Amino acid sequence: MIIVNTPGSWDHVFAPLLHASWHGITPTDCVFPFFIFIVGISITLSYRKMMAGGQSKSKLIGKTIKRAILIFLIGIFLGLFPDFNFAEIRLPGVLQRIAVVFLVCALLFLYTTWKQQAVIGSMVLLLYWGALLFVPVPGVGSGVLEPGRNLAAWIDELFIPGRMWQGTWDPEGILSTFPAIATGISGMLVGKLLANDGISRERQVLWLYLIGLLAFLFGSAWGWVFPINKNLWTSSYVLYTSGLAALVFASLFFVIEILGASAWAKFGVVFGANAITAYVIGGVLPELLGPLNTWYIDHVVVGNWANVASLLWAVGICLLCYVPVYWLYRKKIFIKI
Repeated sequence: MIIVNTPGSWDHVFAPLLHASWHGITPTDCVFPFFIFIVGISITLSYRKMMAGGQSKSKLIGKTIKRAILIFLIGIFLGLFPDFNFAEIRLPGVLQRIAVVFLVCALLFLYTTWKQQAVIGSMVLLLYWGALLFVPVPGVGSGVLEPGRNLAAWIDELFIPGRMWQGTWDPEGILSTFPAIATGISGMLVGKLLANDGISRERQVLWLYLIGLLAFLFGSAWGWVFPINKNLWTSSYVLYTSGLAALVFASLFFVIEILGASAWAKFGVVFGANAITAYVIGGVLPELLGPLNTWYIDHVVVGNWANVASLLWAVGICLLCYVPVYWLYRKKIFIKI
């Protein structure tokens, strides 16, 4: 996410790091749903452990609400930094969506079974599909999925105060957050599989591959009639990316947990230990390096290799973010929100 958000120049972005302009998907469009997928897995594993340790639901609810509010506020802070122009405040955002999904999924874990969660996730995807295709938008009609002219955009303009990312609508808007919750639920269901001590790790991997492949194929097929679209977070996009996430996770799980080849993954472990901290540093650092970035654009991001130079800047920012989180990891300091 840091590399995607911090190119050397937005006029020369390395092609795989671009989002799809509208319908369709690129590798970059998988980053956000993969993150939410992992949030879902983490909820199942961590809350299960805390409840087994004797923590009450009321105490867990208090922690959950506090954490969701803090993540939401950090997202607002990053959106305001460095000018803090509250007249241009943007309420939706990446961390804000993560906060809402985390809150809802955590509550679902505490008060529903995994079967109920599966039903809720499925119903959300079906209802969202029906709403976007069959609920008429005033002045536009039904079934229109064009930018700014769909039901999600109409609801954003109606209910979201302040600035929105695309003027009259926001990719992290209100209606599209519901299928994002379904992405979180998909991760929770995978977490349930991982927490089942009655299934060997090898069989868990096989189930992950099977479930991931089916979700990926079904999402691809659904995309024929309900296009895969990150901005709308369409139902086909949820299944497509959750399927891919499960396949990638299964592969990593097999290599690291079963084969024991874990040394190469240390880089990711360090980032994961203080993930939100790394993301915040990645949001603040480019602003602090503004003058250096201007020089870099003028003198390095030029010619036929401009896109590569832009990528190298993003990688450099990511490596700079690694320095403080590695120090925290070595000191066994884990900043929990």
